[in-house]
Amino acid sequence: MNFVTKFFHAFNPSEPGYVFMWVLMLCAVICIAITLERLLFLSSRSGKDTNSFMKKIVDLIEKDNFDEAQKMCTKAGKMAMAHVAGKVLATASSGERRIRNLVDETVLTVIPELEKRTGYLATIGNVATLIGLMGTIYGLILSFASVGKPGIDAVEKSTLLASGIATAMNTTFLGLMVAIPAIVLYALFKSKTQQIIDEVDEHSLTMANKLIEKSYKTAKYNIHASQLKESVSMHVTGHKIQLYADNKLIKEINT
Repeated sequence: MNFVTKFFHAFNPSEPGYVFMWVLMLCAVICIAITLERLLFLSSRSGKDTNSFMKKIVDLIEKDNFDEAQKMCTKAGKMAMAHVAGKVLATASSGERRIRNLVDETVLTVIPELEKRTGYLATIGNVATLIGLMGTIYGLILSFASVGKPGIDAVEKSTLLASGIATAMNTTFLGLMVAIPAIVLYALFKSKTQQIIDEVDEHSLTMANKLIEKSYKTAKYNIHASQLKESVSMHVTGHKIQLYADNKLIKEINT
């Protein structure tokens, strides 16, 4: 039998160490399932061009077009930044403290969703390595036990020894086959997740500052208008128009 045939033959229940092989195969299936789920999830949350999306949102905020900005966030679907922006825009006129608190709260709810199940890949990588090592030790135990058996001829001893070593090598090989991709995938997903989180932090802070700036300008304008309404008065006498502020003449116009 060639290597591939011998390797798959190790899954046969008649072979020693087959339990380790099937447990490792289960780890591989779980790893594949998590990988597919994370790929779909992160691709939907990252968006195609977050920078361009947020530039449009900020431009709409500057133009006081909050309704259109909300529509853009809704159309963006499940993108993480769109979710945060939509939540914050819903309370755009709430004041600085409320806006900053809402940004922090929303970002903190997004981060666990982005990181969910990614850590399992690292766990599978470590567990697969240890299971492979356990299978190796089991195979070596069988090998040494066969050598120490009395009343067995040399040919049978060599057969049992080879079988034990094969068990040890098969479990080690499969354990590494599962562990190495799992650890690499964990690192890749971790990097992608951190990239999305950094983008959300950066753009949410920019948007919050822009909303706070707009709220300050609006509040300042309202206060100024209110003060003018209360303090400015006009008197018309003959051909003269007199403007008073706080009962003081500030301008006189001849008509």
